[in-house]
Amino acid sequence: MCSRREADAYIERGWVFVNGVRVTELGTRAAVTDEITLDRAAQVSQRDLVTIILHKPVGYVSGQPEPGCVPAVKLILPENQHATAAGQRFQPGHLRGLAPAGRLDIDSTGLLVLTQDGRVARQLIGEDSKVEKEYLVRVEGTLASDGLALLRHGLSLDGRALKPADVEWLNDDQLRFVLKEGRKRQIRRMCELVGLRVVGLKRVRTGRVMLGDLPLGKWRYLREGEKF
Repeated sequence: MCSRREADAYIERGWVFVNGVRVTELGTRAAVTDEITLDRAAQVSQRDLVTIILHKPVGYVSGQPEPGCVPAVKLILPENQHATAAGQRFQPGHLRGLAPAGRLDIDSTGLLVLTQDGRVARQLIGEDSKVEKEYLVRVEGTLASDGLALLRHGLSLDGRALKPADVEWLNDDQLRFVLKEGRKRQIRRMCELVGLRVVGLKRVRTGRVMLGDLPLGKWRYLREGEKF
């Protein structure tokens, strides 16, 4: 229905009802059998939350910047909105609370989702998320004899086994990865474990949303009816 932070804001504004009774105190308990509803104002507020698709260039970090790094949200400017993408126009309020739903490291490019909507963030990066992310990965080196099988299933990072992945060769130096998780620098580290070095990485799909022909450094709003 919403994120925890959004729920707190809705309660403080008097937009939450338990069995028809307005609740305004944070931490109020409700039974499993209670009916919890949102005021129409909360529903309107949710509809006004935006989700943005950015074609992130190399050199920008997706999340909180380290010293000397520029966060990708700095590219969300009216002059960078993709001119041919139909839909709403940029408003300064759309930057309020806008945050990346997933990571894409500084050396990688491609589709980055930024959202104000906690429901979208949970869908993409929640612990129980099953949304696929597709990458095109250019590599150098010699793949170990069992390397492709290990990339698909059998590797561990930081002492934790990785989920099965869909990995295939597209040509002599390019692999296609489809993952259902997003560990830090995951693909680069996976490739290193089987004798390969990543020299180019581009995310082209998140769930059912494609990067398509969105130009590098440009962004667009998630379209009405478009779902991850």
